[in-house]
Amino acid sequence: MTCLSILQITDLHIQPNLDDHFLGINTEDYFHRVLDLAFSKEQAIDLILLTGDLAQDPCPASYQRILDRIYASNTPCICLPGNHDDFALMQQVFNTPKITCQKQTVFENWQLICLNSQIIGAPGGRLLPEELQFLEGCLKSNPDHHALIAVHHHCIATNSTWLDMMQIENSSEFLTILESYPQVKAITTGHIHQEKDDLNKTIRVFGTPSTCFQFTPNSHHFSLDNTMPGYRVIKLYETGEIESEVTRLPGTLTELQIESSGY
Repeated sequence: MTCLSILQITDLHIQPNLDDHFLGINTEDYFHRVLDLAFSKEQAIDLILLTGDLAQDPCPASYQRILDRIYASNTPCICLPGNHDDFALMQQVFNTPKITCQKQTVFENWQLICLNSQIIGAPGGRLLPEELQFLEGCLKSNPDHHALIAVHHHCIATNSTWLDMMQIENSSEFLTILESYPQVKAITTGHIHQEKDDLNKTIRVFGTPSTCFQFTPNSHHFSLDNTMPGYRVIKLYETGEIESEVTRLPGTLTELQIESSGY
């Protein structure tokens, strides 16, 4: 059975300068290592999906270095913004034939719909009316295509109080819309810096590890742990079935400033 293989990487938090460190680690180095691991381990990658917080302090140089690294993989890539990103700048830089911020991509049996949950100047997320209208338009116009929805902020609780204060404010409205379209098979997100594979009614909901530092699961307050960075592969089959797996770098993140109380 043929499938479409998507490599999701998220929450890169790339710094303005190549050698800058954040919370004790070189986020750029780990981004490269995660990407190298994915391309050495996975048999086929049809698309790279970057699900936000690509830059910690957005500037043209940081986005350009991400572009250059992805371009070298010779693999199509779609990017969406997180709360730390400058989406207007992203759209300027990620504007090549293979690397874009395209919101809808229609394949033979599937469509990928990318949503912007950013609230300018705030860490939490919200889907504006025009985003929800766009979502419904995509679903109505392609009823025979299975659908994967990608968005930065999470839409169901993680059991981490501090993180769940930042989930999509109108998650219930978002999920209610999706329930009306049985072709929606999964939602994949970033932001939570940890692995999740949950089920909301019939829709799978993925959370994906960051390519740099991870948040401690089930934590009331901000907390880091030394679990290694990783990526997610999502395999979309023509029947609507999905297989997904997270892979992490080997070792322990010993240089992380694990006692940090926030950023």
